[in-house]
Amino acid sequence: MSLNQTLEEMKQQFIAHSPAEVQAAMFRSIREQQESGVQYGLQEGQKAKDFTLKNSMGVPIHLYDELAKGPVVLTFYRGGWCPYCNSQLRAYQRVLPEIEALGARLIAVSPQSPDNTLSHQEKEELQFQVLSDTNGLVAAFYNILYDVPSYIQETMTNLFKLNLAEYNATERWILPIPSTFMIDESGIIRSAYVNPDFMKRLEPEDILVELRKL
Repeated sequence: MSLNQTLEEMKQQFIAHSPAEVQAAMFRSIREQQESGVQYGLQEGQKAKDFTLKNSMGVPIHLYDELAKGPVVLTFYRGGWCPYCNSQLRAYQRVLPEIEALGARLIAVSPQSPDNTLSHQEKEELQFQVLSDTNGLVAAFYNILYDVPSYIQETMTNLFKLNLAEYNATERWILPIPSTFMIDESGIIRSAYVNPDFMKRLEPEDILVELRKL
C-alpha cells in the first residue's frame, strides 16, 4: 500500500468517527488555502534558503554544510501530534537506506519544541535529522508558514486538548504547509511538493525517482 493510500484510509476513518463540526473546520481550512490564490513554497529552479536549526540533541545543523556532502531531501511537517505526519515520516524512514545509497540526506523540520522533537524522534525511531523550527522562521523563508485560523485553534483546544503555541514553545499558533523540496549540491531546488491538503504527502518512491535524476 502506498503512503497516500494509507493516508486516504486515515482520512476515511477521520470522516467516520469525527463530529461534523470538526470535519467542517478541517476541510474549510484546507479549502481556504487551496482557493487563496497564493503560490506557496519556493519553486523549482530557485535557490534554497540556507539556515541553521538545532536537531533533537541540540546540535546545530547547517543546510549548506549538509549540501556540501550531497543532495538534501528537505521535508516540512506539522508536528508529532499529527497522525498524517507520523505516517509520512515512518514511510520516509523505510526508504532512508535507498535515499542514502543515492548519496542524499533526509532532513525533516517542524515548529515543535526541541523537547517534543526529541520524544517524537525516539518514539518513531527516526534515523534522519529532525530539526526544530520553533518560531517558524525557516518555514517562512520557504514561503510555507501560516497562522492557524481562530476556528481551528478553537477546535484543537476544545476537542483535541492541544495548545499548539504551548506545544511549540512559542507565542503564536503557526504551522507549515506540508512540503518536500529536493535540493542539489549547488543549492538549487530541483523539485518542490507543496500541498495545502495536509492529508496528502509526497510518495517515498517519487523522492527516489527525483534523486536518480540528480
